[in-house]
Amino acid sequence: MSLEHISQQLTDLEGKLPPVELWDPPYCGEMPMEIKADGSWFYMGTVINRERLVKLFSTVLKKENDDYFLVTPVEKIKLTVINEPFVITHWHWLDDVSPATIELTTNIGDKLLLDGEHQLEINKDGELKVRVRRNLYASIHRNVFYQWAELAETVKDKKNQHLVINSAGINHILGSI
Repeated sequence: MSLEHISQQLTDLEGKLPPVELWDPPYCGEMPMEIKADGSWFYMGTVINRERLVKLFSTVLKKENDDYFLVTPVEKIKLTVINEPFVITHWHWLDDVSPATIELTTNIGDKLLLDGEHQLEINKDGELKVRVRRNLYASIHRNVFYQWAELAETVKDKKNQHLVINSAGINHILGSI
C-alpha cells in the first residue's frame, strides 16, 4: 500500500467529511505513517509538508479501541499516533455571542466551539484534550494552556479547588489546585 494509492482514492472525497464510522473495509496492514505529539504527520520517517494532503488524510482517520487507521471504503491501514491526532493551536472569543464562547482551531484548520459537545477532558497521561469529531481528540498546545491559565478563575467544589474557564455557559476545568 502506497501513500500515492491512498491519496488517489481520497481525491473524490476532498472537501467532505466522509462517513468513516459506517465503513468497515478489510484490514490491509500497517503503514509507516506516524502522527507525532506536536500534530505533525510523518511518512517513512519524513515529515509530510503538504498541508492539503495532511488535511485530506485527517478526514479518513478512524480510532478503534486504542488503534488508529486510515480508512477508505475498500481498505483499512493502521498508523501510529503518539498522543492525540490533533492539537489545539489557536483560540479566540467569538464576538456578539452570549454566553461568551471560545472558538478553537486545530493544527489542520478544523474549527470547533468549546461547549457542551466539545468539553475539556483529561487524557490517560493526565493532559488536557478536547473532542474534535467522532472519537478523535486534540491535545492543547502549551501556549494555549498558558493563555487560558492566565484568565482562569478558581472554583471550589466539595473536595477541591479547580482552575476553570467558562465558555458557552459551561465551566471547563483546566486542572485542580
